[in-house]
Amino acid sequence: MPVSSYFSVPYPNPEKLGFDEIYLINLKRRPLRRRRMLASLKELGISVKLLDAVDGKSLTDRQVRDMGIKMLPGYNDPYGKRPLTMGEIGCFLSHYLIWQEMINNGLSQVLILEDDVRFEPNFRNQLRGLLMEATTLSSRYRWELIYIGRKRFHSKSMEMVPGASVLAWADYTYWTLGYAISLSGARKLVSAKPLEKMIAVDEFLPIMFNRHTNPEWSSHFYPRNLVAMTAEPLLLYPTHYVGDQGYFSDTETTGLIPPDLQEVDKLKGIKDRKSTGAEIRSSCVYRSAFAHALMKSPHDRNAT
Repeated sequence: MPVSSYFSVPYPNPEKLGFDEIYLINLKRRPLRRRRMLASLKELGISVKLLDAVDGKSLTDRQVRDMGIKMLPGYNDPYGKRPLTMGEIGCFLSHYLIWQEMINNGLSQVLILEDDVRFEPNFRNQLRGLLMEATTLSSRYRWELIYIGRKRFHSKSMEMVPGASVLAWADYTYWTLGYAISLSGARKLVSAKPLEKMIAVDEFLPIMFNRHTNPEWSSHFYPRNLVAMTAEPLLLYPTHYVGDQGYFSDTETTGLIPPDLQEVDKLKGIKDRKSTGAEIRSSCVYRSAFAHALMKSPHDRNAT
């Protein structure tokens, strides 16, 4: 029910809740998602930096080549049995550019939110408590990534971080709905040079904390020592799952990476995973305002 124009609604003062920045990444051509998320965040009293996302539909083959992007040898989507889509490349670039901005600006910890999430009740206080617990434990376990929303693949009980009540060690995970990342974590991810051997971003993260199920893919990245945790219980979930009315994925419906940038060896083993439709990765379709930095020629990028 819409709020009456005769009443004023008091909103909490917007805060960053202990983060240096909170990013909300959203496709310009998805204004309904943007408005819904901004309204939700206003009600929660959360201050965000809105970023336009790298839209795979706008990426050209030449831009992909000029950025030095190549697909990981042997990569083949476990569900679609296909190479990377341009939407997945755009998704990866959107997250990658935030990691780069963290490094360039010396941001010690940020929260990254996608635009297709719903928040659990009391989200603001739960998030504040989670970050407080992570800070308290940092003398023993210095976190570098904390999922606050994700797709788990195992039904077994999570292994809690010693001394924690709401933090567990992250295991193999899909989705990048929402996560906190530290400066040291961002440095590790960028140092792995993932654009030269790209896979979907939610496959890349578990590789970097050494919990991926495919050793062949993992062998291309070293070291795999990202310190990754997860909220337990989770603090947010997708607004829609595969098969729901209103569900769509901008990453699955774009074109494929150019053939000359595919290094697919279909003889490489890909570990099969039991799946329901809802396990397919959620849409991740962002164009960053500072994406033009990656659109330069390789010569220009090396000079910056």
